[in-house]
Amino acid sequence: MTEARYPFTAIVGMDDLRLGLLLNAVSPAVGGVLVRGEKGTAKSTMVRALAGLLPSIATVPGCRFACDPAAPDPQCPDGPHDGGAAAERPAFLVELPVGVSEDRVVGALDLERALAEGVQAYEPGLLAKAHRGVLYIDEVNLLQDHLVDLLLDAAAMGRSYVEREGVSVRHAARFLLVGTMNPEEGELRPQLLDRFGLTVEIAATRDADERAEVVRRRLAYDADPAGFAARWDERERELAERITAARELLADVELSDLALRQITAVCAAFEVDGLRADIVMARTAVALAAWAGRGAVLEEDVRTAARLALPHRRRRNPFDAPGLDEEQLDRTLAEHQPPEDPEDPEGPEDPEGPEDDGPGGGPDGGGPDGGGAPEPEPGDGNAPSGEAGSDESPAPPRQRPGGGRESAPVAADQPYRTRLFTVDGTGRGAQGRRSPAETDAGHTIRARRPRGRLSRLHLSATLRAAAPHQVARGRAGRALVLRRDDLREQVRRGRESNLVLFVVDASGSMAARQRMTAVKGAVLSLLMDAYQRRDKVGLVTFRGAGAELALPPTSSVEVGAARLEQLPTGGRTPLEAGLLRAHEVLRVERLRDPDRRPLLVLVTDGRATGGKDALPRARRAAGLLAAQGVAAVVLDCESGPVRLGLARELAAHLNGDAVSLDELRAEGVASLVREARTTMTMTTTRKAA
Repeated sequence: MTEARYPFTAIVGMDDLRLGLLLNAVSPAVGGVLVRGEKGTAKSTMVRALAGLLPSIATVPGCRFACDPAAPDPQCPDGPHDGGAAAERPAFLVELPVGVSEDRVVGALDLERALAEGVQAYEPGLLAKAHRGVLYIDEVNLLQDHLVDLLLDAAAMGRSYVEREGVSVRHAARFLLVGTMNPEEGELRPQLLDRFGLTVEIAATRDADERAEVVRRRLAYDADPAGFAARWDERERELAERITAARELLADVELSDLALRQITAVCAAFEVDGLRADIVMARTAVALAAWAGRGAVLEEDVRTAARLALPHRRRRNPFDAPGLDEEQLDRTLAEHQPPEDPEDPEGPEDPEGPEDDGPGGGPDGGGPDGGGAPEPEPGDGNAPSGEAGSDESPAPPRQRPGGGRESAPVAADQPYRTRLFTVDGTGRGAQGRRSPAETDAGHTIRARRPRGRLSRLHLSATLRAAAPHQVARGRAGRALVLRRDDLREQVRRGRESNLVLFVVDASGSMAARQRMTAVKGAVLSLLMDAYQRRDKVGLVTFRGAGAELALPPTSSVEVGAARLEQLPTGGRTPLEAGLLRAHEVLRVERLRDPDRRPLLVLVTDGRATGGKDALPRARRAAGLLAAQGVAAVVLDCESGPVRLGLARELAAHLNGDAVSLDELRAEGVASLVREARTTMTMTTTRKAA
């Protein structure tokens, strides 16, 4: 017996998330919801609870692709459908696991029938199952890149295209895309981020009474799931009826030219890319009006639509946090204020109490029974507490216990595109965009006998291996007689993500403001490169009396950028301590994830303090890393007319490369190549003359 789902109306608080999900239930064209928030905030619970509220759908009986009898898909693999009887079934909520295979997502050849019966048959994947329903991805930011590409194609075209292993299939795949993520574990690719219609930031309530109510209800549900769900049946039914009524009203809601002008003015003011934001805002505002039971879009609908549809679209670079300037939104709306409606002298509708107060109240979760907190004013609920003041005057130097004076943090230069650094050899790590590796995606380069459990069948190679033995095995009919030794698997060549560990000298020798600004800009640029290549990053800093792990290895490159910005400088230069700390961090990470290869980026001028033998000790520590086969790059920060070349000597002990700040820029390398070509051309011309 299936365990009762936790009721949607029993969830306490989280009004913005409740609203975002309900608006998509009313109008799936809004485009889904991305839920960003800390762990343990019931993100997944609320998304799964939504499935029980969705209206049932009519399908063609026996169709595995949920075709609508009123408008069947002409390219449906189970078609053609000629109308007739319809079958009612609930809209499915399909969960896409982070580690799912590509075959499971898009479907593939039914190998059992192909090999046993000799026929081609397509086995639908999760995209087909999610058609006209909800596709839910928990920890969507951890999804592998090749799976993200499949989702982008389906979300953009509303169809899934399967061209593989002799199968050519196209089928409809329109679904409500809902994803949850913890920003601390890394951000989404901008292309996928833009495919989510709305985004919601959530955090656990700090109100003791609300937290107590959350625990009370959860314990009651765990003790008797069916009984707990039964107590909320009436509220669930009322909310489902309200969703159905709003869907019926949706087509009759008027989006006036004035309201549309406000929407486009807001999108232009926030400089969002493309026009998808304008379309999503318009659809969201119409859904809000239908949800409230109104026949026209009001300014409050536009304001709420902006809060939900724009924060994740206004990021100008990967390290900008999502958000919306409420004052700028107010100014833009005021500049395009529509005239008051002469037919409504009483002004906007006044809330009539908890039962009519929208997703945060009444039968859908408000008040003491529904568990919702009062809906906050726009912008009030998302303001971080304890923000630093706006005083920009630099902090005075401080005396550091480890020796030397500590300077206040300086800002970084603007990031730029850097050279690509890779790890030599062929790895087997997680899918990414840095170093060559055998991966689940990429192009097939050869076939081999399976190593362990067969995961990616190389069909043609398997058939070739089995073909010479069919007569000896007594084959009869079309069925192919196979043995275990016939099976071959694909070997695919792609790129992997790596662990990029930054080891940054923050000592007094690096403390010159202009110099540290350039160094931070360089590291920030490398962090951006790591973000684009889906790497994990870590940060070790050394200064004063020792080294510290400022950022444990994580997929959240944004946290690394924040730690870098806050990094002060000053004190002695314990280079040996920094290298030994890096050695220890990589040793632990190798135990946790042995397939993820590391890339060490040492940022230093090569100097070391701590006695006459400080530099030899540092070089011995570098030798330890080299002996472990750690790929290394030394970012040489030495400046001035007289240079000792210590960083380049250290790179030799690491068996790595040394790169100056000027050589780090990708465009700098390109200009060097162009200069070399120009010189060669001029030389050739002179010789010819």
